[in-house]
Amino acid sequence: MPIAAAPLLITALTGSLYSLLLELGIDAFWLLKIHSGRFGPINLQPIYSIVLGVLSIVLITSGLALWRPRRRPT
Repeated sequence: MPIAAAPLLITALTGSLYSLLLELGIDAFWLLKIHSGRFGPINLQPIYSIVLGVLSIVLITSGLALWRPRRRPT
């Protein structure tokens, strides 16, 4: 599920990087736009939090399915 993880990673990285740069005195406001779902001409801000929530559930579900032991054929 790398495609499902990409928006979650982008959100985590841009939020962390913005905080780090702000501590260094650099205001990279464009990172906040990406962090909140605005990707240039594509504006996903109204639904971005819902998308992140659904993708989180998808990743947790698929991870648990992979973690569960498989039944051996008898």
